[in-house]
Amino acid sequence: MSHTRITTAYGARPSHDYHTNSIALKQRSKSANPPQLRPFSGIQGSRPRYVPPFSIQSQQKNTVVINGPIHEAPVTASARGRAPNPKSLKKQHKSISTCNLGATFNACTPPKTAGRGTLFRMYFDRGDLPIKMEYLCGGDKIGWTVDIDKLDYSLYLPLFFDGLAEPKHPYKTYARQGVSDLLLAGGEKIHPVVPQLILPLKNALSTRNLEVMCTTLKIIQQLVMASDMVGPALVPFYRQLLPMFNAFKVKNLNCGDEIDYAQKNNLNLGDLIDETLQVLELHGGEDAFINIKYMVPTYESCYLN
Repeated sequence: MSHTRITTAYGARPSHDYHTNSIALKQRSKSANPPQLRPFSGIQGSRPRYVPPFSIQSQQKNTVVINGPIHEAPVTASARGRAPNPKSLKKQHKSISTCNLGATFNACTPPKTAGRGTLFRMYFDRGDLPIKMEYLCGGDKIGWTVDIDKLDYSLYLPLFFDGLAEPKHPYKTYARQGVSDLLLAGGEKIHPVVPQLILPLKNALSTRNLEVMCTTLKIIQQLVMASDMVGPALVPFYRQLLPMFNAFKVKNLNCGDEIDYAQKNNLNLGDLIDETLQVLELHGGEDAFINIKYMVPTYESCYLN
């Protein structure tokens, strides 16, 4: 077996096969001289990233903090190492300058998309409701194309209650007058449908629209007084209805020594909530007050005062 000799600075020493020796030298060189990590200074020519203020990203390198929404087009993996386009940078700086501290809030907020319509609106647009508008001298009024006593209350009463959340004409006009007519002519047909009315009432109160909420409170009073069995039937559903009562109970109009000429419209939300709670207590039975007090702690009984 032939041996090769490798001459070094310290003399000659025998070694094994040349191939085995070269592998050993490569392994030794890797372990003895590991590659040194250089600090990352960013890719030259790469554009800075625009990040929102008070975020973890704002402490990173190659970032610019702006005040406003960030609208950046997605960057592909092949285009990350390229130099930025001057035209795109100019457009980006222009869009960022409109959202600085001096710009108005409305200019930087994205436009709100219109929400989905109610079920009442869908039925009304399709022409599936048995109603029409009658234009009279004293004002507009709803006309029923079918005898109201022959209507299925389990279908039409929750449907019209769902339209209470509509803030626009003609939907709100048809829904409110339709609910009023159905409650006046309902009688004993209303009590079996009460559980189906809770979700539409809750949705109408959750809109936080002053006109919608005031109209809904008046409808609740009319609903409770429409039948003797409706008041006790609403007691188990106070947890769904009364949280909005508690949130807006103190929303009263403070006009000082002035005269509120709009009080005939009865649009004072705080007073309407107090009146509605008193109606619920008077017609809700013996368990009504304790359940109202649990959801609205500031309410005081109308029996004791």
